[in-house]
Amino acid sequence: MFGEYSVNNNQADSSDGDLAPAAGFTQGNLPPEPAGFIGRKRELGLLDVLLQHRRLITLTGVGGVGKSRIALQAASAAGRARRDGVWWVELSPLRDPGLLTATVAHTVGLADHSPRPLDEELCAWMSDKELLLVLDTCEHMVAACRHLAGELLQSAPGLTVLVTSREPLGSPGEEVVEIRPLPCEGPDSDALALFRTHALAATPRAAACFEDPERTLVAAELCRRLDGIPLALELAGARMRRWSLEQMAERIGARFDMLSDTRSALLARHQTMRTTIGWSHELCEPLERLLWARLSVFTGDFDVAAARAVCAGGPLPASRVERVLAGLVAKSVVRRTEERGAGARYRMLDTIREYGHDWLEELGETRVVADRHAHWYAALALAADQGWLGPGQVDWYRRMTTEHAQLRTALEHLVGSDPTAALEMAGALWFFWFCCGHVHEGRSVLERALESAQPTGAAYNQALWALGLTALIQGDMTVARRVGEECAGGAARLADPERELRAAYLQAVSVLMPGDPVRALSLAGPRARAGHGGRTSAPGWLLCKLATAYALCDLRRFEEATQEAAALRETCAELGERWLRAYADYVLAVAALGLGEHGEAARHVRAMLSGKRLLGDRFGIALGLDLLAAAVAALGDGELAARLLGTGHAWWRTVGRPQMGSPSLTALRDLGERQARAAIGDAAYETAFRGGAASSTG
Repeated sequence: MFGEYSVNNNQADSSDGDLAPAAGFTQGNLPPEPAGFIGRKRELGLLDVLLQHRRLITLTGVGGVGKSRIALQAASAAGRARRDGVWWVELSPLRDPGLLTATVAHTVGLADHSPRPLDEELCAWMSDKELLLVLDTCEHMVAACRHLAGELLQSAPGLTVLVTSREPLGSPGEEVVEIRPLPCEGPDSDALALFRTHALAATPRAAACFEDPERTLVAAELCRRLDGIPLALELAGARMRRWSLEQMAERIGARFDMLSDTRSALLARHQTMRTTIGWSHELCEPLERLLWARLSVFTGDFDVAAARAVCAGGPLPASRVERVLAGLVAKSVVRRTEERGAGARYRMLDTIREYGHDWLEELGETRVVADRHAHWYAALALAADQGWLGPGQVDWYRRMTTEHAQLRTALEHLVGSDPTAALEMAGALWFFWFCCGHVHEGRSVLERALESAQPTGAAYNQALWALGLTALIQGDMTVARRVGEECAGGAARLADPERELRAAYLQAVSVLMPGDPVRALSLAGPRARAGHGGRTSAPGWLLCKLATAYALCDLRRFEEATQEAAALRETCAELGERWLRAYADYVLAVAALGLGEHGEAARHVRAMLSGKRLLGDRFGIALGLDLLAAAVAALGDGELAARLLGTGHAWWRTVGRPQMGSPSLTALRDLGERQARAAIGDAAYETAFRGGAASSTG
């Protein structure tokens, strides 16, 4: 009824009553291991030992040296020994250190919606976990990572943290491992093997170079000039598509002679990497260089449509962007990835992106390209808002989750450059904050956007309503009521029935949750809705019907509740919508349970859980498990009810306060427990409950 939460790999099965979080719930989220990993036996052997005996390990080294790949290999090997899996948090797209905790929490599956500080909730949630947390690419927020890692390690004895960063965190007890370049001496060196792999991937004719001993020596010297840095070797290998080995050696030799008298090995490697990227930049076509610079505004990955919209202009028409992008992929400047259900996506490694951003500043285009990027994603947010309550809802959920890093970047830019656009975008993303598990982030963004805006107009009213929703889901009913009243006043001045209904929903639920269903009915019931008017298929009307149906259940007017929920479900089915429809199924189940139709209640709640799985709703799954437990307990299966309550307990832990502190939700959960204990006895109940809770760990 109150929102959705995203869940990594959630596989809650609605085919029978035993809905555990399932394998994958806590197994981790390691990215696929890229092909072509070569060498590093010494480093991996050392990490294997350290991960067994140390709790904070930081891999340091120059950009492009392979820290992330080594961490991924080590984490994959270590994962089997971790009861709660391995969780990979990629921090390179993150620019605001204030969002670090929210990013980590969401990655590990904590969709907390309590008003308590999120770092406290994350520490409490991690306290009994046995897992490996990988914080990848931390150099741009060392202080924030040091603080969070310290808090988590102090709170969670079973936690190990593996960090990749160009510099150490400087934490007590930190074990620092410097990742050095690949050995590049001799014809059998790892550096030469890696260069050979990328050269052969670029062109089959490169094979002849490595069959000739003299040309192999030339290749080995090239690897030495590149200092054995993996990214430099990869970029050089990609050039074999265009240049011969001898041409490459000649062209790069002159550029690297200047590095021979550097003062330290580390400084030399930084210069080597910078020079190699500059060399690759010079070998690009003019339009490829321009696209490289403009693509640097993207954080994380992006698709072709975004690249075309953001980067076209001047000498680079939109019709040529995809072809030029393919050229950068061929040169290993841009990497192509495949996102499940999202098609082809692209990204640049941080070191390459930083070089491109420097060139963007040289071109004087930083502001204009950042504006294009922000307004493209603002338009995407508005389109998602329009399409949310429709047949594309699940697709929008997946799309916006995929674009999360870009949405953050766009909002951060707009808050500083275009407050009106920031307000519109933050308000349009109400469903992302309220329904997709980003409530802490949403509240922070909305508060910032509202601070700098004039308190009038539709955009302000929408953003204020979205803020009220985040307060509501956090259980901050005082703020939710106050915001609801302000929204109602603003909507009346705008003479906008839809906004009046949205405000009515916010006010109704803010009094319903603490236990005043009569007041909720007066705010959102049929008479109140008729007084406002508005479209009966718009969000405000549908949300008010949901609040009405639940208030009627609280008043034990189950037949009327069934009528309201059934009408809501029918409308949602006609729209092709799943979010509200699942909540209508939930109310139908509550009403059926109240009428003594226990089998019917179980059927409705299974349908509800099926919808929750599609939208990754942790809160909804926890809510549904409590209700299903009550239904099966009433049917006489006390053991299954106890297991469901145990599993539900594990899910509630991932969303904050159990039963949201609601008297009606708590009473429903307690009813299931009493009936289960009465059916099988206390000892059997405790055993089954523990078994259900344990199943959540896979």
